[in-house]
This record gives sequence, C-alpha cells and structure tokens, in this order.
Amino acid sequence: MLDTSVRLLRLLALLPTRPTWSGPELAERLGVTTRTVRNDVERLRLLGYEVRSAPGTAGGYRLGSGTALPPLLLDDEEAAVVAVSLRAAATGSITGVEDAARRALVKLDTVLPARLRARADALRAAVASAPVGGPAVDARVLADIAAAVAARTGLRIEYRAHDGTTTSRAVEPYRLVHVGRRWYLLAFDQGRDDWRTFRVDRLRLRSPGGPRFTSRPVPGGDAVAHVVRGVGSVAWAHPARVRLHAPASTVADRMEPGAGVLVDDGPDACVLETGGTSLARLAGFLLGLDVDLTVLDPPELAATLARVGERAARSGRATSGAVDAVLARGGVGDAG
Repeated sequence: MLDTSVRLLRLLALLPTRPTWSGPELAERLGVTTRTVRNDVERLRLLGYEVRSAPGTAGGYRLGSGTALPPLLLDDEEAAVVAVSLRAAATGSITGVEDAARRALVKLDTVLPARLRARADALRAAVASAPVGGPAVDARVLADIAAAVAARTGLRIEYRAHDGTTTSRAVEPYRLVHVGRRWYLLAFDQGRDDWRTFRVDRLRLRSPGGPRFTSRPVPGGDAVAHVVRGVGSVAWAHPARVRLHAPASTVADRMEPGAGVLVDDGPDACVLETGGTSLARLAGFLLGLDVDLTVLDPPELAATLARVGERAARSGRATSGAVDAVLARGGVGDAG
C-alpha cells in the first residue's frame, strides 16, 4: 500500500480529472479499500480542500472550491503556462496586478523542480516584452465590473468623454471587451435607452450600484463585433465595407485585433467592415491582406485602390530597370 501522504497526493491529482468519482473507482485506482478512500477524503478536508460527496448510486466525490486556496498540483505543461501568464501579467496594461504577479512568480520558482526551473529561467532570459502602450486600467475596476456582469447588477458610473465632459450614467453591464490596447464595457445605458460602449480607463464606479436587471439580447448576438463597430464608427474617418475572396479564418490571421469585423459570405469569401484615417492608408491596409477584393462601399475607395496599384506598378518597374542596369554593368562587385 502507498504511503498515506503519497496516496493523498494521488487522490488530489485524480479528483479534478472528472466531474465525479465513485468510491469504488477511486479505491481501484489507488489500490485501497473504499473505507480508506473515505478516510483520505476526510484528511483532505482537514487540510482545506473542499471535497464534496453525494450518496447513492449516482453519487460520488468531486473537488469543490474552498474558502482558502490550498496547494495546487500542476503538471509540467500547466506550470510552464502559469509562469508565462504571470510574466505577461506583470508587464501588461492592467494596473494593480504587477506586484502580485511578481510575488506569485517568486513563489512558483521556489517550488518548481529543477527540470522546470530551467525552463522557467530560459523563458525569463529569452522573452523580452515591449511596452504595451495605451491607457492602463485598474484590476479592481475590472473585477468589480465583471462581478456586476455575472450577477446582472446595474452600475452607476461617472464617464469622461473624449472632450473632457463628465456625465453620470446608470447602466446595465453586459461584457468587458479587450480590443487592441484598450478595455471597453458594453452596456445598456438606461438614461439614453440604448446600447453604449464605454472605455474602462475613462469611467469611475460610484457606490452603491444599481438594482438587478433582466438580460437583453446583445445587438447582433456578438459583443466583440458590436464594440469594434462602435469604436470604429468614432475612430474611422473613412469607414468601408469590402468583400474579400478568402475565408474569414484566413483573413483573421492577417489582421490585428480591432482592425475590423469579419462576416462569412459563403465558404470562400467574407465581408470586412473596417476603416481608416485616410483612403490611402485604408487602401494600403487592404492590399496588405494579400487577397483579391471587391469594394462594396464607398466608391471612392475603389478609385484610391486603383491609384495605389498604379503607383506600386510604376515603382516596381523603376526598381526592376535599375537592377537591370546594375547587372548590365557587371553587377555590384565580387565579394570574393
């Protein structure tokens, strides 16, 4: 029979791998009796683990969430992922989590076995993070908004618009959306009786919050698409719709988050809603996707694409001619 401490660790590793384990199943896996399983479950409870049990043929044991965080059992891959995630959190755009992330990294490093500590050290030495840029948001604000979303509880906020004007709002929060370098709150504004998108770095939560509310369907059924459209309508001086002759999944891999909204248009095409500060910049972005396209709106974009294409062709011919001239003169020299 396994030593008790070893058996407890094995039991603790088994419990989260299924929604429910029966006593006989655990006994068979551990090579013990069901009575020993019951005793081991009680030992885990004394150590702070919330192991729930249900009687009957459909019952069994499952690991719940306790009031305190007991030691976690992570496999090699999970430990590496946690280390990478904590490092990203320590250099991200959410304020108030940097110190906690660094403390957690230190604790993780002290308990990692040698083989994993070497991988973590390699990650630390190899990974360099550029400044995220953009406005930072407070982790506590994100957590409070997320709690209100989960509980369907209204919020009272002070919101500062881009021109500095501050207004009081009563809103029904639905989703936190991270687009590019910013966090947004998609909410139903009760005072304006319409959906609104708020930048989280520009809002301040007021206490107390609002009452509970009944959920409404998000416009279009997609919170991210709704936020991107709303943000784009304000930020883009030249909104546009184009049909791209490639699947949406292919195009999405070539776009930055928040650059536009993709909608499937058959198995081999999609429609992109996007925009830019100028038609020339927008044309450059679209050509950079490297797929054939048809402009749906505005018509001026098609003319701009034609001009950009002609300029690119002229530049290509000029460059080719210069290269031919150099080669005709005997090249650029012998490196040997």
